Amino acid sequence: MGRVFAIDLDGNMYICKHCKTHLALLEDIESKSFHCRHGKAYLFNKVVNVSVGEKEDRMMITGMHTVVDIFCVGCGSIVGWKYEAAHEESQEYKVGKYILERFKVKGPNGSNYSITQDTQMVVSDTDDM
Repeated sequence: MGRVFAIDLDGNMYICKHCKTHLALLEDIESKSFHCRHGKAYLFNKVVNVSVGEKEDRMMITGMHTVVDIFCVGCGSIVGWKYEAAHEESQEYKVGKYILERFKVKGPNGSNYSITQDTQMVVSDTDDM
């Protein structure tokens, strides 16, 4: 494997909690109303420094979606997923956008998101938009 060249972001950003690789800017958040198996997740218009896995169909609360998992290029940790296709017309706004799981990234102020006992441990995407 060759050398990985990471993009450095300027401003308020989300970073990988394991290796501190820059992943996304605060201003690129489209929604904070998403959920995943570890709790909160945010929908982003753009992320950087990720590689993608294989396409797969995944059933979520809002229906069937084709997604690819996204991995931090710095350490290989899975940090979320990208929507490749929506099987329902009402969900097409997600296509081409990214989910970062809050449990797997640090926030702009260095904050971590912790799993609580109240966190629902199921795969889902959003309650409301």
